[in-house]
Amino acid sequence: MNNNEERLQRLNFVAFSYFKDVCGMNLWNLPNLPNLLNFPYLPSMSKQLLLIRHAKSSWADFSVKDFDRPLNDRGKRDAPVMAQRLLDRKIGIDAFVASPAKRAKKTAEYFITAYDRPKNEILFIDELYLATPSVFEAVVAQLDDRYSTIAVFSHNNGITDYANTLTDIRVDEMPTCAIFAVKAEANSWKDFATAKKELLFFDYPKSHQAE
Repeated sequence: MNNNEERLQRLNFVAFSYFKDVCGMNLWNLPNLPNLLNFPYLPSMSKQLLLIRHAKSSWADFSVKDFDRPLNDRGKRDAPVMAQRLLDRKIGIDAFVASPAKRAKKTAEYFITAYDRPKNEILFIDELYLATPSVFEAVVAQLDDRYSTIAVFSHNNGITDYANTLTDIRVDEMPTCAIFAVKAEANSWKDFATAKKELLFFDYPKSHQAE
């Protein structure tokens, strides 16, 4: 990087910080913003991971392979509701990553539709199907550093087990369509595993009934 690029990056950082702190606008959460503005890439100083278990699936037809099980009616109701809760929290999502299994795929599609983004933006990773905690860790470490907030859609038991490795908060089981949101003090996803982390929130379809 030459001196001009370094000066430009410093100016960009000041501008971004101003909008976030003074205007309340988090420009870091706008997808592909450095490319759109023709700025050199600036990494975010933190990463937010949204672990989302797929919505309720159907067991109506036992001849259907596990990989191909669809959402049931409750799952189809819950997914857009939970997506709207994220929007209500003003959570920007830069990238949507999912297991290719039908129930996870459809859940991700409900969420990305709620965010008014095209379904073909979803990145499907085969390893997220019935992933273990170590697989989750490996997948997260390889995520694109352009993105500061990423939603990952996958399955139990692995998604609960992985969530329980991230902070001091423990959950017995992530219900279907639950969201476990974690923030890490890291500017690269490869550092996410060892970075200091905090739980932002844990939400699930019936949480409001428990209040």
